[in-house]
Amino acid sequence: MFTSLIFGPIEENIVHLKQADANAGFMKLKNARVKWFLSVNYDYIPKEIQETGQRTFRSITVDGDEFEFSEGFTDLHTKSYEHILNGGGFGLDEARNSINIVSEIRKMNPIGLEGDYHPFCEKALGK
Repeated sequence: MFTSLIFGPIEENIVHLKQADANAGFMKLKNARVKWFLSVNYDYIPKEIQETGQRTFRSITVDGDEFEFSEGFTDLHTKSYEHILNGGGFGLDEARNSINIVSEIRKMNPIGLEGDYHPFCEKALGK
């Protein structure tokens, strides 16, 4: 898994939220703490982003510094699949850890707003 190569192996994996339009959780890696939130619900995008007319929001915060990188990823999946079909991409050995983590997340029950959860969870749960 790419994150494992950079941040080390996963030590803890928690799911806080599982809904039809959003999932969120927390992963503790050897060298990183990751609060993640994935959603297809436009209402969860921050209001200041919606006011710009932007339809997507991608952001990462490292050591308190936020990097917003929503622009330029419109065709990312298409380009990735084209690259794979042309013989590029990662092999099974490289992808195995990511597949295992996602499989584990799919089987987990959410714990709700406990511990180190992503702040967008509150909006998704109407808090």
